[in-house]
Amino acid sequence: GGRMVNPGQLPWAAALELRRRLREAGCPDWDWEGPWLVEMVTGRQPRFDDTPLTAGQAAELEELARNREKRIPLQYLSGKWDFLTVTLRVGKGVLCPRSDTELLCQEGAALIQRIPEPQVLDLCAGTGCVGIGIKSLVPGAQVTCLEKSPQALEYLKENCSAYGVAWKEGDLFGYEKELPAQSLDLITANPPYLTKEEMAQLQPEVAWEPAMALDGGEDGLVFYRYLAARYGDCLKPGGWMALEIGWEQGEAVA
Repeated sequence: GGRMVNPGQLPWAAALELRRRLREAGCPDWDWEGPWLVEMVTGRQPRFDDTPLTAGQAAELEELARNREKRIPLQYLSGKWDFLTVTLRVGKGVLCPRSDTELLCQEGAALIQRIPEPQVLDLCAGTGCVGIGIKSLVPGAQVTCLEKSPQALEYLKENCSAYGVAWKEGDLFGYEKELPAQSLDLITANPPYLTKEEMAQLQPEVAWEPAMALDGGEDGLVFYRYLAARYGDCLKPGGWMALEIGWEQGEAVA
């Protein structure tokens, strides 16, 4: 509508107004997102801030609010996102890092923590959150992230170079042929795993994210079948494959 953030408005008042607007727009986390957007613009927590908004800040905040009302993911609006102890660049064309995926990093790291210089390959890397997350937990790990999307690669290159992780452009379907047999201690992936049915019912935020990073085929298992059939030979004896899966896919993937 015509509601605007105005110059001269106090940050706490703007935060309250944004909370109301985001709640009306259906944003599930409106209560903390309103103040968070204000803090993103001012750099200060709005509830302790009695410095009136400048014209520039008000305009920036209004644009953020309107984009969030369209349900564009908060991660895209911010341009960066915290994951474990790292901060990753993120934007349109790459899957948003999610806190659920921190578990994959923690489990993967636990499997290799006693190995000196473990060799790790992260497939379908996106922002690189999994590979970079594992490196942050096991600093001695030699990690390579693989990604095929040109848009995602922009973010992957930047994130990997910031955290000392190697990246490669390539497709999971076929990349195993370039790998020496029994060369890896750990393979990780958060592959596309939504079913055809789930793809048709995406949350508004998820619909802004790249379909290529989400669509796992008719039953959501296309990538897991290939990983199980083709990537086992690339693991050292005793090596591991650690994968994120959809909430109902445990039995099928196992």
